[in-house]
Amino acid sequence: MHTLQLLQSPPRHLFFTGKGGVGKTSLSTACAIALADNGKRVLLVSTDAASNLDEMLGITLANTPVPVPGVPGLSVINIDPDNAAQSYRTRVLAQMDPASTEADRSQVLEQLSGACTTEIAAFDEFASLLSGDAAGFDHVVFDTAPTGHTLRLLSLPKAWTGFLEGNDRGASCLGPHSGLKMQEARFAQALQTLSDAAQTTVVLVTRPDVGAITEAARTSLELQDLGLHNQRLAINGVFHASVADDAVAAAFEALGTQALAAMPAHLQALPQDQIPLRAFDTVGLPALRALLQTPDNMSPATSSAHTPLADATHTLTALTDALAAPGRGLIMVMGKGGVGKTTVAAAIAAGLVQRGHSVHLSTTDPADHLRVTVDGSLPGLKVDRIDPKAETEKYIAKVMAAKSPDLDAAGIALLHEDLQSPCTEEVAVFHAFSRIVSEARSAFVVLDTAPTGHSLLLMDATGAYHRQMLREYGDANPGRLVTPLMRLQDPDHTKIVLVTLPEVTPVSQAAALQDDLRRAKIEPFAWVINKSMAAAGTHDPLLAARLAGEQKQMERIANGLSRNTYLVPWLAERPVGIAALSALTSLSK
Repeated sequence: MHTLQLLQSPPRHLFFTGKGGVGKTSLSTACAIALADNGKRVLLVSTDAASNLDEMLGITLANTPVPVPGVPGLSVINIDPDNAAQSYRTRVLAQMDPASTEADRSQVLEQLSGACTTEIAAFDEFASLLSGDAAGFDHVVFDTAPTGHTLRLLSLPKAWTGFLEGNDRGASCLGPHSGLKMQEARFAQALQTLSDAAQTTVVLVTRPDVGAITEAARTSLELQDLGLHNQRLAINGVFHASVADDAVAAAFEALGTQALAAMPAHLQALPQDQIPLRAFDTVGLPALRALLQTPDNMSPATSSAHTPLADATHTLTALTDALAAPGRGLIMVMGKGGVGKTTVAAAIAAGLVQRGHSVHLSTTDPADHLRVTVDGSLPGLKVDRIDPKAETEKYIAKVMAAKSPDLDAAGIALLHEDLQSPCTEEVAVFHAFSRIVSEARSAFVVLDTAPTGHSLLLMDATGAYHRQMLREYGDANPGRLVTPLMRLQDPDHTKIVLVTLPEVTPVSQAAALQDDLRRAKIEPFAWVINKSMAAAGTHDPLLAARLAGEQKQMERIANGLSRNTYLVPWLAERPVGIAALSALTSLSK
């Protein structure tokens, strides 16, 4: 019997969102299975570009509903950004005047080649499911991308509506204006459905963790600003120690208790469900069904003493020593949301400063946890972020200043109108990213990246720019043209550090990200396994049972995924502030 109040009388749409790594996919999938087991026809929708639903359910995802074997009534669909963009381009071209020339069509295709188009196309697919395309189902459950990306997605309709109101000239980076106008009503309907409590519940998923709760609180307020007040809270992974003499278990429980006690009042006021920490990975139907059951009827694996695969030299200290050796370069810290990328990036930056280097530490993550993590200043360390809003304003001012002198008043007004397109943000953020990549030619730059899906969009933009430069200038500058992508591909310039947790989903997503990077001819430098319980040491029955799964993932990483692996133990106190971060990468004796 499931225990969630959420499932007692659910509306048609359940919309799960939250910080990466809090268990959105596990929880949304378990809820979808529970509804289907109760005789409902359910469609589970993933909007995460880095989804691992295929692994969890043992199926191949597609952009059309796929039935789940073993769960009658449940189908799954994955809104794949690339497929969505291709479908969107096809529909836009079909709307063009039959008399349009091949040159006109080629121009439109060029306009529709950016990451911005990919975003709006994904929302278009998402909107269609909210506005009638899922008519054959009793419930539609959405498993969304990490918070920052989801908020960006939900803000797009408002941004595009504002742009369309002042633009009737016929074209934008999304193609012909007529096509956009056709979508406007559907986008508005989608947001109306999301904000209607009778039709939709927005489930904010979090963990008993200060960072996850802080992001849930911020997300709650931002969703309210978008008109989505129909929210409830799901706290995943609540732990209670079962033995009195285990210091790790006691500290683990205390951290969770303190985080929950400090929860902001507006979040505390929401209807709430708590899901206990389980001894098992939520992969496969038995585990997913057991996630919501009470009591925990899946017997914990018997545990023997597990030792971490990485020896004592494979620490963040050793990794920082290796990264410091060239004396300069770009260090990009990447991975699934919630694995500790920001902490690892900040610790590496502090460690490089300890070793006598000046370091620029920045982030591309819209959620921007970097300043909270650093929480102080250190001589030689510059901390900032790529702020999409600020970069867009800067880019617009630069373009206006460069082009206005050659334009009349009408031309200036037209240029300013064009630059109000939300696609401008994509270009502005890419320019800022390019500056950081270039800066690393003569200094250390550590970049804390956004969660996987968001980072892949930035990499797509980098690849598109590279191809454009080669087309336009490659023949005239053979061997001399250097694009940002070329610098990312150069191991002497760029070191990619993949961060993961010793759990099946983060490892799978790190492996998928590594495959994506390799397709772009970028080879990761190292893997960091964060928050290892095996390295911390515990004999609490539940935590000890989880060590078997941890050991399995460490073996998986060691047996072919990573050539350089480093280990960070689970810590009783969050490493926040310069002193704590520096301790993680203290100088080798």
